[in-house]
Amino acid sequence: MNTRLLTGTVRRAILVVLGLAWLFPTYLVVAGAIRPAGDYDPSDAVAPPTSVGLFDNIAQAWERTDVGSTLLSTLLYSLVAPAVAVLLGALAGYAIVVLRLRHGFLWFVVIFAGTVVPFQMLLIPLFVGYSRVSMYDSQAGLIIVYTAISVPLAALVMRNFFGGVARSIFEAARLDGASTFRIFWRIYLPLSSAALAAVFILEFTYVWNDLLFGLTLSQSENVRPVWAELSALTTDVYAGTPVPIALAAGLVVSLPTVVLFLATQRLFTRGLTLAQF
Repeated sequence: MNTRLLTGTVRRAILVVLGLAWLFPTYLVVAGAIRPAGDYDPSDAVAPPTSVGLFDNIAQAWERTDVGSTLLSTLLYSLVAPAVAVLLGALAGYAIVVLRLRHGFLWFVVIFAGTVVPFQMLLIPLFVGYSRVSMYDSQAGLIIVYTAISVPLAALVMRNFFGGVARSIFEAARLDGASTFRIFWRIYLPLSSAALAAVFILEFTYVWNDLLFGLTLSQSENVRPVWAELSALTTDVYAGTPVPIALAAGLVVSLPTVVLFLATQRLFTRGLTLAQF
């Protein structure tokens, strides 16, 4: 009994330590964002702020950058690309599992193989290719990239989910004269709403937080994602920007994904559980 209690105490202690280690960077960001720009001292960053300058820091960040238009562009990418990717992934999972596509597993491997390649290796080919076909620095170009890199995860989750749906549902619908696409649209898609939502939330968060492709494939402010715009606060473009201003901007831009996850946490957990992901 004592051994069991000791084991439980050790586990809880480990979880507390890991939780604090995870929250420490967040604390540094929040504390730095709250601190007035003129009071920031890197050697004293861990100390709690003695005065509040958050709203002034946010206002200055908005004045120094074009956050407004980049937020709209980022919202466009984060809504359109995951939505298209989720639909394509659902179609792929439906074809492989339900329609029993010939060499279905091979097709799944081909789709999922794209995740094996580090995204950094794609930057130069994408930059060169987009420059040649006049898609560099375009919203359509970024939407295509975000959609392509989001499809494998959607295909994996939906393949697993559809594998758990009784085959008799499809056979009964076929006996009633429903077409394969009608069965997908009217039966399988509504059944998988929780799994679709979970994948959409994951991919929305990824696209919203992307910096790599935004920096490489965009230049103008009406195309550039918001994190690529905010990264300019730490470069020579806006040399001399106080750290609290950059931290305050990053904190505000991070809020939509945090709010989305907290608002849909139960749906997110249920969707991934149903998909056995």
